[in-house]
Amino acid sequence: MAMTVLRIVAVLQGLGLAIGELYRSWGVDRPLMFWVDDQILGALLVSSAILMAKDTFHRRAYFTAAWGFSAGMLYGSFFAKVYEPQKANAGNFDLDVLTFLIGWTFLVACVGMAASILLPKKPQ
Repeated sequence: MAMTVLRIVAVLQGLGLAIGELYRSWGVDRPLMFWVDDQILGALLVSSAILMAKDTFHRRAYFTAAWGFSAGMLYGSFFAKVYEPQKANAGNFDLDVLTFLIGWTFLVACVGMAASILLPKKPQ
């Protein structure tokens, strides 16, 4: 049950990152490298959640890596907006809203990474 919830959260987070970054960047000429990272994060989270339909060692490693990669990428993005908001490009978002959303997704990614490590493998 817990792994099913974690997989659903991974899909929602992955889609949210990808769609949110598309909205943020649409029409504001942000360089490719600054929006493609969230597309990669979204693809990793969604694909790993789908693969976790069968819980194997390698799939669990991929799932955990997707959460860890997400947490690592969101760390810099969140704290850059907290400590140097004048340098942030919020695109189509209000900066405070964007900072909250990135902070929330960073927190969810950290919890997802820890949960994917700590949740026991279901018996076969």
